[in-house]
Amino acid sequence: MNKKIRLYVYHMNEDDPKKCSAKKLHRFGLAKLEKNLKKIPKHAILLSPFAEKSLSREDFPIAEEVGILAVDCSWENAEERFQEFSKAYISRALPFVVAVNPVNYGKPFKLTTLEAFAAALYIIGKPDQASEILKIYNWGHHFLELNREPLEEYREAENSTEVIEAMKHYI
Repeated sequence: MNKKIRLYVYHMNEDDPKKCSAKKLHRFGLAKLEKNLKKIPKHAILLSPFAEKSLSREDFPIAEEVGILAVDCSWENAEERFQEFSKAYISRALPFVVAVNPVNYGKPFKLTTLEAFAAALYIIGKPDQASEILKIYNWGHHFLELNREPLEEYREAENSTEVIEAMKHYI
């Protein structure tokens, strides 16, 4: 059986609701949107740009059991917010990938919640689920096309250290 990884979004209503990929993921039944942190399982993998360790396929068992959490907040408050969350969740950074969303096209690390989830799913070994969630936007499939080579290398890496080594080829 091909079990889907549960995706959670802690939503803080700080961005333009019309451009919010997290809300669209929720509308399509692909992610659970929460405004109450207590409703998100403890020890989920928190996608954090401030984490000291990179996401890798060694995180798959935790993702499969508990899920992956993204925080949808303004970049202005991000560092402070992620420090608070890292106490209850397992923080992991995404390695170098490039955004394809219309607002930040071509910019590294400036991902929508959708792109962050897709990268995370691909890296831990769920490329089909990554492709599936990207279908909610016309530009979604371009994310995997543009980042295919690094994402494949990250997915093949055994652990965080190897992901970082692979990432050095792209920065």
